[in-house]
Amino acid sequence: MSSAAGEATRVGAVYVHAPFCARRCVYCDFAVTVRREGDLPAWIESLGAELRLVEAEGLFRLAPRLDSLYVGGGTPSLLGPGAMRGLAELLGRDRLQDPDLEWTAEANPESFTDSVARAWAEAGVNRISLGLQTFHAAGLKWMGRLHGVEGPARALEAARRAGINNVSVDLIFGLPSALGRSWEDDLERVLALDVPHVSLYGLTIEGGTALGRAVREGRESPVDDEQYREEFLRAAEVFTNAGYVHYEVSNFARPGAEARHNGRYWDGSPYLGLGNGAHSYCEPIRRWNVRDWEDYRTRLRQGKSPEGEREVVGADAAALERAWLALRTREGIVMPEATSLTGKIGLSWRDQGLAVFDQGRLRLTAEGWLVLDRLALEWDDAMSSIDLGKRVRD
Repeated sequence: MSSAAGEATRVGAVYVHAPFCARRCVYCDFAVTVRREGDLPAWIESLGAELRLVEAEGLFRLAPRLDSLYVGGGTPSLLGPGAMRGLAELLGRDRLQDPDLEWTAEANPESFTDSVARAWAEAGVNRISLGLQTFHAAGLKWMGRLHGVEGPARALEAARRAGINNVSVDLIFGLPSALGRSWEDDLERVLALDVPHVSLYGLTIEGGTALGRAVREGRESPVDDEQYREEFLRAAEVFTNAGYVHYEVSNFARPGAEARHNGRYWDGSPYLGLGNGAHSYCEPIRRWNVRDWEDYRTRLRQGKSPEGEREVVGADAAALERAWLALRTREGIVMPEATSLTGKIGLSWRDQGLAVFDQGRLRLTAEGWLVLDRLALEWDDAMSSIDLGKRVRD
């Protein structure tokens, strides 16, 4: 690694943040700035300045060929047709020539038009992630979404006309029951879209959001735990029965359509994040940029690093992260002997319906994923006890 050998780590996975949104959703705690249109020239200029600083620092260096590129937000589609062409020129077109490159760009249905779809496909984008969330009109209005009930189908057709068939859609569960949203209807309508990938997210209440303030003031109710549980389990059942693989706690895919970029986060590979609020990782260093777009842009114009903070992930924290990341995927954890402490924990999870044993590995069930954080801590505590016992005996 660069920290030990003095050489930059070559990264093949890059995340690029596009911060612009036409409106901030009621639950949103992301690093976004509200504008009617994205500022494409400033975005490209700032990313270029950051990339030059990154390369000069020497911790990261882009690989000659990237294997995954993910443009998230915010709303990248608000940057218009020329955004991905500009990004390709910035990163270097030669780096985007790997035939297996997965280039994902997020889009909101209302701003993902035919012209955007065609231009992005021509630039090299081959995967789209659509922020669908729900088909329920009242739910969309409550969240602050702009695309309307028929927006996702129109955006999906635009992607397909442009030749982009690898499309993922986001679906949110745990919305307030007072909205009257039918979860079954949303699941059926997502299946009718016949997309290869679905990402499922539960509503969370963050303190600094409009929803967080409404809950504190008693204008909204907290998320109902039983409704949250039932909707997650029902979605897992519906999508699995329809042929999707529940390959990660929040993700379902047709076989072969799993998101490869996200896999880099889960398996501990190094990755580079560009843009305000973006995170980067190169073992043992994790760092992240300042969240505010104007602060990020101003620093780069002054030739200063946009890095906000960094941390060195110690051995204990790294072990807990490895357990948590492994348990959140269908790969699970290699199953040790059942007589060991961790083996006994695995048997206990199995008996509670929280895990299964499969081909020498311990994998969480959908029920287990609902209590993932607790189980990861239990596993880590068991591993720590075993390590302590070995040190005492030695």
